[in-house]
Amino acid sequence: MKTKLEDFDLNLLKLLRAVVETRNTSTAAEKLGISQTSVSRGLAKLRETFGDQLFIRKAHGVEPSELAEKLAEAADNMLNPVVNVLESYQSFEPKTFEGKVVIALELSLLEIFGTGIHQALNEALPKASLELIYWQQNSLQDILDRKIDYLIHFTLYPLPQDIYTHHLTDLEVCLVARKDHPVLSNSSEWEEIHHLPLVRLIPGSIQSKHYAFDELYLNKGYTPKTILVSHSLPVIIKKLENSDAIQFGSSYQQNYSDKLAFYPLPKMPEKLKIFSISGCYLQSKRGYPLNQFIHQTMQTFFDSVVQPGMTQ
Repeated sequence: MKTKLEDFDLNLLKLLRAVVETRNTSTAAEKLGISQTSVSRGLAKLRETFGDQLFIRKAHGVEPSELAEKLAEAADNMLNPVVNVLESYQSFEPKTFEGKVVIALELSLLEIFGTGIHQALNEALPKASLELIYWQQNSLQDILDRKIDYLIHFTLYPLPQDIYTHHLTDLEVCLVARKDHPVLSNSSEWEEIHHLPLVRLIPGSIQSKHYAFDELYLNKGYTPKTILVSHSLPVIIKKLENSDAIQFGSSYQQNYSDKLAFYPLPKMPEKLKIFSISGCYLQSKRGYPLNQFIHQTMQTFFDSVVQPGMTQ
């Protein structure tokens, strides 16, 4: 039997299945909503591909051969999973969805926004099983392997083209230090602050030997005096509360301590004053309703958030 499957139209499988089920070409045409002529042309293409032994003409219809019945069964096995996928897209109901949702966030973003994000997701997907985890070295592979549904990350972190990235919000940088800081209360010019001790929060996912603000010090002829480097925001906050140390950080940290204040930045490049935050998920899932809904929920959440001390 000569086959031409590389050029085969899968719609013919629907026709084959309909004729096998109805055993009548006119009834099959009515069931599929096509003309009798289209059925005849389709059967001709099926015979061209699979041979003349598919159907035997009878007085009131056709009788499928064993080959036709086997092909119809194979068509069910092929088409039903596709139908199920399409139905899952069309029937997605956030309020009744009971699956697992895994959101990975850059560590500092998890500590700053984690509580609010969990509340937003819990309200939007009340029956879902939620996992909010921090971004680690293996997380990139996990999102490619579909183990992570959504990523919230600093936009500057490079991601492969397989991952769709969309801007969510901007985080404005300021100097963070204790209230009534003896220097910052009066000035934040480089000449006044360059000698102050520094603390630095390490982004959990950005592996770099260089720290942008350290380079800024060096370019101005100063030597940065870093006294604490940590992944932990609470550790950073405690140090700021109990010393004259300063941090190039975010006013969101005031939400975790009433002993902190934020102060204006010294003169620096615009690119260091604002960090963009993006939501990311697989390009192949851009049409999937769950990922679209997660993204819409995250966009709504970040649109509602106003950074402390900043204008809306």
